[in-house]
Amino acid sequence: MERWSGRVAVVTGASAGIGAAIAQLLVKRGLRVVGLARRADNIQALADSLKDAPGKLYAVKADLSKEEDIMVAFQWVKDNLGGVDLLVNNAAVAHNNNLADGKTEQWRQLLEVNLLALSICTREALQSMKERSVDDGHIVHINSVAGHSVVDFPGIAFYSATKHGVTALTEGLRKELACLKSGIRVTSISPGAVDTDMLRVAIMHDEAFKDVLKDLPMLLPEDIAEAVEYAISVPARVQVHEITIHPTGEKF
Repeated sequence: MERWSGRVAVVTGASAGIGAAIAQLLVKRGLRVVGLARRADNIQALADSLKDAPGKLYAVKADLSKEEDIMVAFQWVKDNLGGVDLLVNNAAVAHNNNLADGKTEQWRQLLEVNLLALSICTREALQSMKERSVDDGHIVHINSVAGHSVVDFPGIAFYSATKHGVTALTEGLRKELACLKSGIRVTSISPGAVDTDMLRVAIMHDEAFKDVLKDLPMLLPEDIAEAVEYAISVPARVQVHEITIHPTGEKF
Protein backbone atom coordinates (compact mmCIF):
# COMPACT_ATOMS: atom_id res chain seq x y z
CA MET A 1 0.00 0.00 0.00
CA GLU A 2 3.01 2.32 0.26
CA ARG A 3 2.60 3.49 -3.35
CA TRP A 4 -0.84 4.90 -2.50
CA SER A 5 0.39 7.14 0.31
CA GLY A 6 -0.47 10.76 -0.42
CA ARG A 7 -2.52 9.93 -3.50
CA VAL A 8 -6.16 10.81 -4.04
CA ALA A 9 -9.13 8.45 -3.74
CA VAL A 10 -12.81 9.15 -4.31
CA VAL A 11 -15.27 6.94 -2.43
CA THR A 12 -18.97 7.28 -3.25
CA GLY A 13 -21.62 6.58 -0.64
CA ALA A 14 -19.06 7.26 2.09
CA SER A 15 -21.43 8.48 4.80
CA ALA A 16 -22.08 5.06 6.38
CA GLY A 17 -21.62 1.31 6.08
CA ILE A 18 -19.23 -0.07 3.50
CA GLY A 19 -18.30 3.32 2.06
CA ALA A 20 -17.40 4.75 5.47
CA ALA A 21 -15.33 1.66 6.31
CA ILE A 22 -13.43 1.93 3.01
CA ALA A 23 -12.82 5.66 3.44
CA GLN A 24 -11.55 5.12 6.99
CA LEU A 25 -9.15 2.33 5.98
CA LEU A 26 -7.73 4.35 3.08
CA VAL A 27 -7.14 7.40 5.28
CA LYS A 28 -5.33 5.18 7.78
CA ARG A 29 -3.12 4.00 4.91
CA GLY A 30 -2.14 7.57 4.10
CA LEU A 31 -4.44 8.47 1.20
CA ARG A 32 -6.26 11.73 0.71
CA VAL A 33 -9.85 10.53 0.43
CA VAL A 34 -12.82 12.46 -0.91
CA GLY A 35 -16.06 11.01 0.42
CA LEU A 36 -19.17 11.72 -1.66
CA ALA A 37 -22.67 11.40 -0.25
CA ARG A 38 -25.84 13.35 0.41
CA ARG A 39 -25.12 13.17 4.16
CA ALA A 40 -21.83 15.03 4.07
CA ASP A 41 -22.15 15.83 7.77
CA ASN A 42 -21.68 12.12 8.54
CA ILE A 43 -18.48 12.09 6.47
CA GLN A 44 -17.24 15.21 8.23
CA ALA A 45 -17.83 13.57 11.61
CA LEU A 46 -15.75 10.59 10.43
CA ALA A 47 -13.08 12.98 9.14
CA ASP A 48 -12.90 14.67 12.54
CA SER A 49 -12.34 11.29 14.21
CA LEU A 50 -9.45 10.60 11.81
CA LYS A 51 -7.60 13.88 12.26
CA ASP A 52 -4.51 12.09 13.60
CA ALA A 53 -4.38 9.53 10.77
CA PRO A 54 -1.61 9.64 8.13
CA GLY A 55 -4.08 10.61 5.40
CA LYS A 56 -7.03 12.97 5.30
CA LEU A 57 -10.76 12.66 4.61
CA TYR A 58 -12.66 15.40 2.79
CA ALA A 59 -16.46 15.54 2.89
CA VAL A 60 -18.17 16.60 -0.34
CA LYS A 61 -21.95 16.68 -0.60
CA ALA A 62 -23.32 15.05 -3.73
CA ASP A 63 -26.54 13.37 -4.78
CA LEU A 64 -25.27 10.54 -6.99
CA SER A 65 -28.56 10.40 -8.88
CA LYS A 66 -27.80 13.87 -10.31
CA GLU A 67 -25.08 14.18 -12.94
CA GLU A 68 -24.56 17.84 -12.16
CA ASP A 69 -23.68 16.97 -8.54
CA ILE A 70 -21.16 14.38 -9.72
CA MET A 71 -19.55 16.82 -12.14
CA VAL A 72 -19.28 19.53 -9.47
CA ALA A 73 -17.72 17.02 -7.05
CA PHE A 74 -15.06 15.89 -9.54
CA GLN A 75 -14.30 19.52 -10.37
CA TRP A 76 -13.80 20.12 -6.63
CA VAL A 77 -11.33 17.25 -6.54
CA LYS A 78 -9.44 18.68 -9.51
CA ASP A 79 -9.35 22.21 -8.13
CA ASN A 80 -8.36 21.23 -4.59
CA LEU A 81 -6.39 18.00 -4.86
CA GLY A 82 -5.29 17.81 -8.48
CA GLY A 83 -7.27 14.78 -9.60
CA VAL A 84 -8.27 11.19 -8.94
CA ASP A 85 -5.95 8.17 -8.69
CA LEU A 86 -8.37 5.66 -7.14
CA LEU A 87 -12.15 5.49 -7.44
CA VAL A 88 -14.34 3.25 -5.31
CA ASN A 89 -17.87 3.11 -6.70
CA ASN A 90 -19.72 2.10 -3.56
CA ALA A 91 -22.95 4.14 -3.66
CA ALA A 92 -26.02 2.01 -4.31
CA VAL A 93 -29.69 1.80 -3.45
CA ALA A 94 -31.91 -1.23 -2.93
CA HIS A 95 -35.69 -1.56 -2.91
CA ASN A 96 -37.95 -4.50 -2.19
CA ASN A 97 -39.78 -4.07 -5.46
CA ASN A 98 -41.54 -6.91 -7.29
CA LEU A 99 -41.45 -7.05 -11.07
CA ALA A 100 -45.19 -7.71 -11.30
CA ASP A 101 -46.26 -4.55 -9.47
CA GLY A 102 -43.11 -2.51 -8.83
CA LYS A 103 -42.93 1.28 -8.84
CA THR A 104 -41.35 2.94 -11.84
CA GLU A 105 -39.75 5.68 -9.75
CA GLN A 106 -37.93 3.08 -7.66
CA TRP A 107 -36.72 1.23 -10.76
CA ARG A 108 -35.48 4.55 -12.15
CA GLN A 109 -33.59 5.34 -8.95
CA LEU A 110 -31.94 1.90 -9.03
CA LEU A 111 -30.77 2.50 -12.59
CA GLU A 112 -29.60 6.06 -11.90
CA VAL A 113 -27.54 5.27 -8.82
CA ASN A 114 -26.42 1.66 -9.29
CA LEU A 115 -25.51 1.92 -12.98
CA LEU A 116 -25.57 5.44 -14.39
CA ALA A 117 -23.83 7.18 -11.49
CA LEU A 118 -21.22 4.42 -11.38
CA SER A 119 -20.57 4.90 -15.09
CA ILE A 120 -20.37 8.70 -14.87
CA CYS A 121 -17.97 8.55 -11.91
CA THR A 122 -15.85 5.99 -13.74
CA ARG A 123 -15.68 8.16 -16.85
CA GLU A 124 -14.70 11.25 -14.89
CA ALA A 125 -12.05 9.39 -12.88
CA LEU A 126 -10.54 7.92 -16.04
CA GLN A 127 -10.49 11.35 -17.70
CA SER A 128 -8.73 12.75 -14.63
CA MET A 129 -6.11 10.00 -14.83
CA LYS A 130 -5.63 10.57 -18.57
CA GLU A 131 -5.17 14.33 -18.13
CA ARG A 132 -2.34 13.71 -15.64
CA SER A 133 -0.81 10.70 -17.44
CA VAL A 134 -1.67 8.43 -14.51
CA ASP A 135 -1.25 4.86 -15.76
CA ASP A 136 -1.42 2.98 -12.47
CA GLY A 137 -4.84 4.10 -11.23
CA HIS A 138 -7.57 1.78 -10.07
CA ILE A 139 -11.37 1.62 -10.37
CA VAL A 140 -13.19 -0.53 -7.80
CA HIS A 141 -16.89 -1.38 -8.15
CA ILE A 142 -18.68 -2.60 -5.03
CA ASN A 143 -20.93 -5.18 -6.64
CA SER A 144 -22.97 -7.99 -5.02
CA VAL A 145 -23.43 -11.74 -5.16
CA ALA A 146 -26.78 -10.71 -6.67
CA GLY A 147 -24.78 -9.46 -9.64
CA HIS A 148 -23.83 -13.01 -10.57
CA SER A 149 -27.06 -14.93 -9.97
CA VAL A 150 -30.67 -14.09 -9.12
CA VAL A 151 -30.81 -15.08 -5.48
CA ASP A 152 -33.96 -16.44 -3.84
CA PHE A 153 -34.74 -13.26 -1.95
CA PRO A 154 -38.00 -11.28 -1.90
CA GLY A 155 -38.38 -8.38 -4.31
CA ILE A 156 -34.79 -7.83 -5.42
CA ALA A 157 -34.88 -9.00 -9.04
CA PHE A 158 -34.57 -5.46 -10.41
CA TYR A 159 -31.76 -4.67 -7.95
CA SER A 160 -30.10 -7.88 -9.08
CA ALA A 161 -30.45 -6.75 -12.72
CA THR A 162 -28.56 -3.54 -11.93
CA LYS A 163 -25.81 -5.50 -10.20
CA HIS A 164 -25.56 -7.86 -13.18
CA GLY A 165 -25.00 -4.63 -15.11
CA VAL A 166 -22.09 -3.79 -12.81
CA THR A 167 -20.59 -7.20 -13.60
CA ALA A 168 -20.86 -6.45 -17.33
CA LEU A 169 -19.42 -2.94 -16.91
CA THR A 170 -16.44 -4.33 -14.99
CA GLU A 171 -15.59 -6.81 -17.72
CA GLY A 172 -16.24 -4.24 -20.44
CA LEU A 173 -13.91 -1.72 -18.82
CA ARG A 174 -11.18 -4.31 -18.30
CA LYS A 175 -11.26 -5.11 -22.01
CA GLU A 176 -11.31 -1.42 -23.02
CA LEU A 177 -8.29 -0.69 -20.84
CA ALA A 178 -6.47 -3.74 -22.19
CA CYS A 179 -7.08 -2.58 -25.76
CA LEU A 180 -5.66 0.82 -24.83
CA LYS A 181 -2.61 -0.92 -23.31
CA SER A 182 -3.38 0.95 -20.11
CA GLY A 183 -1.96 0.02 -16.72
CA ILE A 184 -5.15 1.21 -15.02
CA ARG A 185 -6.97 -1.71 -13.40
CA VAL A 186 -10.59 -2.44 -12.50
CA THR A 187 -11.95 -4.73 -9.80
CA SER A 188 -15.44 -5.91 -8.87
CA ILE A 189 -16.03 -6.86 -5.23
CA SER A 190 -19.21 -8.87 -4.66
CA PRO A 191 -20.31 -9.35 -1.05
CA GLY A 192 -23.16 -11.41 0.25
CA ALA A 193 -25.24 -9.97 3.08
CA VAL A 194 -23.46 -7.12 4.91
CA ASP A 195 -24.68 -5.55 8.15
CA THR A 196 -25.32 -1.98 6.94
CA ASP A 197 -27.87 0.81 7.35
CA MET A 198 -29.27 -0.01 3.90
CA LEU A 199 -30.09 -3.55 4.96
CA ARG A 200 -31.48 -2.48 8.33
CA VAL A 201 -33.82 0.03 6.65
CA ALA A 202 -35.05 -2.70 4.31
CA ILE A 203 -35.75 -4.96 7.29
CA MET A 204 -37.56 -2.18 9.13
CA HIS A 205 -39.90 -1.45 6.23
CA ASP A 206 -40.74 -4.94 5.04
CA GLU A 207 -41.92 -7.99 6.98
CA ALA A 208 -40.70 -10.34 4.23
CA PHE A 209 -37.15 -9.11 4.76
CA LYS A 210 -37.45 -9.65 8.51
CA ASP A 211 -38.38 -13.29 8.01
CA VAL A 212 -35.63 -13.99 5.48
CA LEU A 213 -32.88 -12.16 7.38
CA LYS A 214 -33.81 -13.34 10.85
CA ASP A 215 -31.07 -15.96 11.06
CA LEU A 216 -28.95 -14.86 8.10
CA PRO A 217 -25.17 -14.71 8.69
CA MET A 218 -23.69 -11.33 7.76
CA LEU A 219 -20.40 -9.75 6.89
CA LEU A 220 -19.18 -6.49 8.42
CA PRO A 221 -18.35 -3.39 6.34
CA GLU A 222 -14.73 -3.74 7.46
CA ASP A 223 -14.54 -7.11 5.67
CA ILE A 224 -15.27 -5.38 2.37
CA ALA A 225 -12.80 -2.58 3.08
CA GLU A 226 -10.06 -5.17 3.60
CA ALA A 227 -10.93 -6.73 0.24
CA VAL A 228 -10.50 -3.33 -1.41
CA GLU A 229 -7.11 -2.98 0.26
CA TYR A 230 -6.02 -6.35 -1.09
CA ALA A 231 -7.19 -5.61 -4.64
CA ILE A 232 -5.33 -2.30 -4.90
CA SER A 233 -2.15 -3.47 -3.17
CA VAL A 234 -1.14 -6.36 -5.43
CA PRO A 235 1.77 -5.94 -7.92
CA ALA A 236 1.13 -4.18 -11.24
CA ARG A 237 1.29 -7.52 -13.08
CA VAL A 238 -1.78 -8.77 -11.16
CA GLN A 239 -5.34 -7.92 -12.21
CA VAL A 240 -7.75 -8.82 -9.39
CA HIS A 241 -10.86 -8.85 -11.52
CA GLU A 242 -13.46 -10.26 -9.10
CA ILE A 243 -13.62 -10.95 -5.38
CA THR A 244 -16.72 -12.74 -4.10
CA ILE A 245 -17.22 -12.74 -0.34
CA HIS A 246 -19.86 -14.82 1.43
CA PRO A 247 -20.39 -14.78 5.18
CA THR A 248 -19.72 -18.26 6.54
CA GLY A 249 -22.93 -20.28 6.37
CA GLU A 250 -24.72 -18.13 3.78
CA LYS A 251 -26.98 -20.34 1.65
CA PHE A 252 -27.47 -18.21 -1.45
